Amino acid sequence: MIEAEKLTKYYDKVAAIEDVSFTVEKGEIVGFLGPNGAGKTTTMRILTGFLPPSSGTARVAGHDILTNSLQVRRRIGYLPEAVPLYTDMKVAAYLEFVAEVKGLERRERRRSIGEIMEKCRIVDVQRMLIGSLSRGYRQRVGIAQALLNNPEVLILDEPTVGLDPKQIIEIRQLIKELSGQSTIILSTHILPEVSMVCQRVIIINNGHIIAVDTPENLTARLQSSAKLLLTVDGPVGQVEEALTQLPGVLRVEPRDEARDATVSFVVESERSRDLRRDVSRLIVDRGWGLLELRPADMTLEEIFIRLVTEEHQEVQ
Repeated sequence: MIEAEKLTKYYDKVAAIEDVSFTVEKGEIVGFLGPNGAGKTTTMRILTGFLPPSSGTARVAGHDILTNSLQVRRRIGYLPEAVPLYTDMKVAAYLEFVAEVKGLERRERRRSIGEIMEKCRIVDVQRMLIGSLSRGYRQRVGIAQALLNNPEVLILDEPTVGLDPKQIIEIRQLIKELSGQSTIILSTHILPEVSMVCQRVIIINNGHIIAVDTPENLTARLQSSAKLLLTVDGPVGQVEEALTQLPGVLRVEPRDEARDATVSFVVESERSRDLRRDVSRLIVDRGWGLLELRPADMTLEEIFIRLVTEEHQEVQ
């Protein structure tokens, strides 16, 4: 659905992005991650036709962004970080205006606006001034305008920035509901959000793509050992010593003790070895209480920091 080929953009002599290539399949939700200034917004603006690349090209739904820009724009819905809202307009009137700008016929406009307001749950505020809405509702209106033309591709730049926890959950749920209907690229600084919503991630740093994969595959690639997190009700020193002596254990790291005298440990072992059965048997045989036992894979934040740090060290 999206094919980027060696996209490069210079501002004067400075490269914002260079040789950026990736693909996004139909119906996927892909997280687009990178530090501030890494090139995320530049890439998104090129894909939407807002900026021309200095070199390279991309195809969206089979149409080239350079030779067939109008067809690309008809197939894209775009939510920039600064949502383009007219605060002195009422919600329904604003969506009517956007639908007309996007070229929807009058009959199609009414049907589409009604469906989108239902989907984005803004029917109850349709007669209110946008300027009087909460940040969460404004974000919903922004997503609604991006969806009006029933886009094949939806590009969302920081869709939950500045929202409270309840609003974030609501927007995440809306994005999940759009899965399969649209191909979605989601840029965000909230890395747990990507784990909850996206099937794959694209990580960009210093204008270069440094990883494209699922979080699970990135974990398998970067994590050389397996880790278990367990919480035990028992004497800390004895538990740590017993765990250390288990065959295959490489390292045992105690966490802070809880108020009720329980303690958590991270047990590191050879990646090919599953110690859960051995650990649970040990704890039960010693008469201690096993309160928690689960794999402790690298988080997306740890993956992100590891890749960005490695790439920075290679550049130096």
